[in-house]
Amino acid sequence: MSQLILSTTPLRVFKDHIGGVRVVAVFPDRRRMVTGSFDKTLRLWDLKTGVVLKKMEGHRSEVRGMAVSRDGQMIASGDGIGDFIAWHGETGESLAQTTKAHSHWIWSLDFSPDGTMLATGSRDGTMKLWSTKTWQPQGNPIKCSDRWVNCVRYSPSGEHLAIATDLHIEIYNLGTRERVAIFKGHTEINWSLAWTPDGTRLLSAGDEKDPTIREWDASTWKQLGSPWMGHIHAIYTIAIHPAGTLVASASEDKHLWAACVTFSMDGKHILSGGSGQIISEWEVPKEAWPEEGPMKLESKVSILDSDTNTIRACFMPQILTINTAARNACIAGDLSTAQQVFTQEIDADSSNYTSYANRSFVMARKNAWDHALDDARKSVAIQPSLTGCISQGIALCGKGQVRDARIAFDVAFMFTNEDSKIAIAMFNADQHEEAILCVQKLTAVCPNNDTLACRVVEAYLCIQLGTNAADHNKAADHFTAAVNASTFSSALPIHSIYEDLVVLFGWDLKSLWKNARRKQCDALRRADRLEEAVESYRQMMDMSDEKTKASYLDWSNGKSTFAQEHSSPYVANGDAALAASDYDRAIKLYTLAIDLDYANDTIYANRSKARSEKMLWEDALLDAEKVIELNPSSYVGYQAEHVALYGARRYEEAIAAFQTMLIKLDSAHDMQTRKLREQYVSPSEAEGVIRKVIDVQLNTSPLRLLNTTTGLLCDREAQIGAFKKSTEYNELLMPLTMKHPDIPMEHIAEVVAIYFRCVMLSHRWEGTEPLLYDIKDKVVYELKAAGGLVKLQSFCKIARKAQYHWAWVDSCCIDQHNNVELQKSLNSMFVWYRHSALTIVYLSDALPSSKSGALAKSAWNTRGWTVPEFLAPKVIRFYHQDWTPYLNDDSPNHKESVKIMNELQDATGIDARALVAFQPGMTDAREKLQWASTRVTTVPEDIAYSLFGIFSVQLPILYGENKENALGRLLQEIVARSGDITALAWVGHPSQFNSCLPADISSYATPPCALPLLSEDEIKTAVSSLHQTVDVELASKLYDQLDNISAPRFANCRLHLPSIAFRVTEVRRNSDPAHCTYGVKADGLHDLLITSKETLIQFTPARPPLQTFLLVRPWNRSLLDLPDFAELPGFEDDTQSDDDYWTAPGSPIDESPGSSLVQQELVDSGSYSRALRLIVRLGQPFGGFLLARQRGGEYKRIASDHDIIAQVKNISSVDSMMDGVRTLEIL
Repeated sequence: MSQLILSTTPLRVFKDHIGGVRVVAVFPDRRRMVTGSFDKTLRLWDLKTGVVLKKMEGHRSEVRGMAVSRDGQMIASGDGIGDFIAWHGETGESLAQTTKAHSHWIWSLDFSPDGTMLATGSRDGTMKLWSTKTWQPQGNPIKCSDRWVNCVRYSPSGEHLAIATDLHIEIYNLGTRERVAIFKGHTEINWSLAWTPDGTRLLSAGDEKDPTIREWDASTWKQLGSPWMGHIHAIYTIAIHPAGTLVASASEDKHLWAACVTFSMDGKHILSGGSGQIISEWEVPKEAWPEEGPMKLESKVSILDSDTNTIRACFMPQILTINTAARNACIAGDLSTAQQVFTQEIDADSSNYTSYANRSFVMARKNAWDHALDDARKSVAIQPSLTGCISQGIALCGKGQVRDARIAFDVAFMFTNEDSKIAIAMFNADQHEEAILCVQKLTAVCPNNDTLACRVVEAYLCIQLGTNAADHNKAADHFTAAVNASTFSSALPIHSIYEDLVVLFGWDLKSLWKNARRKQCDALRRADRLEEAVESYRQMMDMSDEKTKASYLDWSNGKSTFAQEHSSPYVANGDAALAASDYDRAIKLYTLAIDLDYANDTIYANRSKARSEKMLWEDALLDAEKVIELNPSSYVGYQAEHVALYGARRYEEAIAAFQTMLIKLDSAHDMQTRKLREQYVSPSEAEGVIRKVIDVQLNTSPLRLLNTTTGLLCDREAQIGAFKKSTEYNELLMPLTMKHPDIPMEHIAEVVAIYFRCVMLSHRWEGTEPLLYDIKDKVVYELKAAGGLVKLQSFCKIARKAQYHWAWVDSCCIDQHNNVELQKSLNSMFVWYRHSALTIVYLSDALPSSKSGALAKSAWNTRGWTVPEFLAPKVIRFYHQDWTPYLNDDSPNHKESVKIMNELQDATGIDARALVAFQPGMTDAREKLQWASTRVTTVPEDIAYSLFGIFSVQLPILYGENKENALGRLLQEIVARSGDITALAWVGHPSQFNSCLPADISSYATPPCALPLLSEDEIKTAVSSLHQTVDVELASKLYDQLDNISAPRFANCRLHLPSIAFRVTEVRRNSDPAHCTYGVKADGLHDLLITSKETLIQFTPARPPLQTFLLVRPWNRSLLDLPDFAELPGFEDDTQSDDDYWTAPGSPIDESPGSSLVQQELVDSGSYSRALRLIVRLGQPFGGFLLARQRGGEYKRIASDHDIIAQVKNISSVDSMMDGVRTLEIL
């Protein structure tokens, strides 16, 4: 390169960005510019005033790529987290929501020439295509060969897409999605690409290891010439002048990083941006423009030194220097006028060698070869020149003196090596086949030559061969070769670019492309190569502008037999391929028929079906719309439209199309079509089926949930509304519109259950927890992170990351001011935790560095509500203060962690097996009460309410009733429903609710007093001894009496307690003042000591009290030695299943005497021995209650602060025990 012109001062700069400028583009209107920056914004500028018209915000990361559609109506920008946004080119407003397109940076974007598609390339190694109508992806992503995609560029015709990756340049045919070429490109990274306006060449730029620009032939993908050098660092962007004459490149050659560069639409200015936060405008130096006048062989280069940009300019010289009037006459075919002009020039100056050569060209075109040769020889004689030698070669060719002509051309080569293809064409003027071989060889071995010119010549000569061929097959081959050579756009003005060819030979270059395509199509048809003919016709139409396309239609309509004769086989074969599920072939064959402009609605419908099967939803939709256009009264088009829209996930439109289809079926004229309606159900009916499943699922879910995606609090209807908008719902709905003998209810239930999976939080309330009205109608993620909101936001993010749609927190998901909702929520809470997909336990005081034991020490482990919250769930995970898993245990369920469960067992006293597989119900009531005995709650009543779910009971929530009343109601329900009197085994202060119940749950902290039990051998020995002393009838009566006594029950806070009562006859206080101990005597019992802080009335038989005192043994049916009912056929355990929480409890024991089937079995199988065993057990020490009779005849328990242990004095005194069996009413 011969000249470097340095410029250091831009014309002006544009300032407004606060980050480096990554991308810049100008609009076709020449008035505006758009830029993208690392400050996450785009800006729309007025180029005339330099004013920012619009600041375009929406990206969450730096803008790294941008494209403007050819018509300037759309802008697309991509950012550093893989999102892209589509903007309106005029207003700068977003056209659609931000699209998550890739998993890594979007480095490059480009619109197709027709603006219907957007290509995005990312550092995730993929390229994706998007419809600019729907902004939905089209087809599958193209996975490139390397890790990063750095640049994507459509060819000017839109037929190809070039992709620059780390190590390769890849070329794809967008019609077939096939990769047609892949080559190395640069030494390492290929940064940027740019097509020449004619599409014949592709330019590429490399990184700092190969900072060059390389030029590639678009027909062979071979490199043309040597790399363009000058940069010393990576070249990030290259741009081509609108006229195709100049190339601008941006690099970091100096201390500032240059990210982008582009030409203005008029080509007079260059705009560049980089790390300096500004956009600079430079004037393209006049030295870089081609000069008019005599041919210039050297190219010129201009460098703008802004520390950022280098601009390289290359342009094509003209070979012939001819008077304008003469040139125009030659182009118009007015050879006489041209001859006259050149003759006048010669007459004026007889030594004008150029005019002799030019007149020689004219005479050659008139086939006056002698005159032409004479003028050429005179030109060379006066002054040897390129023009003279070329004219001599042409004349000699015309006279058939090919050998002499070659010598003349060889001499011409001494004057130039830039455009020798023209000489080749002249050299072979009448030797077409040899000419083609020479042109092809020249293109291959001389990369510095003008490739486009070679192709023009080759195409023209192939057309001539095809025209002269006698055989249709050969003609078709020649015309196909011409088409392959003429891959340039039909809109490219090659007749003006290569006017020299028109002047020298009179070639019609304006119609070259059109003639090649038309003749190829016609020759293939005549050669009976029909599929190729139709494909040729399709390509011809696809690559034509509207004017050219209209001329083809006029031409093809004149050949209507072509369409009529050959569409039927394509349709028939297409139908066969569709039936055989060969969808690619079906699409191709239907397309051939349609391309013949001889298609009906059925063909479009079938192609739509085939395209839908291939998931080409947008194409299928276009076909469906065509069916509707052709036959609007038919249901078929709407059916196809429904399938395509449903596949494209445009569900609302799909349902509308489906409903229209049903209307068309209902209104069809023929009965057969109307009967098709019976195959379908309406969407509303299908929705009803799903809604029933949803209602069942939500019966065990909280009333309000947080949507982890939107951050909004949703009530039940909002939850269902979100589901209806989901892909999962719509994928369920539409298949249900087809009638099936068996509706897939299990599948529906599974999908619904997965969607509505909920994550529950178990935590300790601290400080200012956000309540419902703090977050209602607000996005929790957008609220100021402070106090309890930090916990709420972190919890929701954890749930969202785990891919759960819904989350629940007690503080803000319950309306604390709505008593009905509060009552339902507290009664349902255990069930909600039980059915949660995951429960997260947040240990706010467990530091990230905590070791094993932090869970036990956590304040969370002291709270009452946390007991059901860790017992109910099947899946649970504990988290540290910083929301990392407890003990760094990343397993999905900490209930499966032996280490964590053992720690929780030690901390709570609950067996690890119960922690892992807890079942709610009345079983082991005393043990469950002991679990909660050390827990505390902020609201006193909550200690009882928190246990409702554990015992599977539902009771009114009555805040303000006091904790004794709340606990009393729970305990009376336990005793009444289970008949289990172990809940009465406690030590402490009695409750005002009932004296047999404790005032505080802490009374259950101490296990019941452990009494000695007889071994089986001891029982047998005792029974044997009783055979001699106890009457059979009395023993059996006692057994029957106790078997038939009513179960314990509560009525109006009064306990009706079945028991064996012993009358107290004496109470004396011991003299030891250190101990409040009383000696007590009772009929039928050994003397006993009672310790109590209460002051008891002292009395003796000689001084009896006014009150009656009883020491009673609460009756426990387990002493009857009955078999376990749960183990007998037909009996079930009292523990309810998860699905029976809401069943009203039945009476645990039938109170009517004589109803026990088991009792009858006892009589029949030796009831006497069983009765004796009962008597032996009754003779063992027991825990008793001391009761004092009240005025109304009821009793009240006293001295409950210590255990009372008593024992029957003589077990053979059966009649005295029988007298004591009764049901006592206790206050």
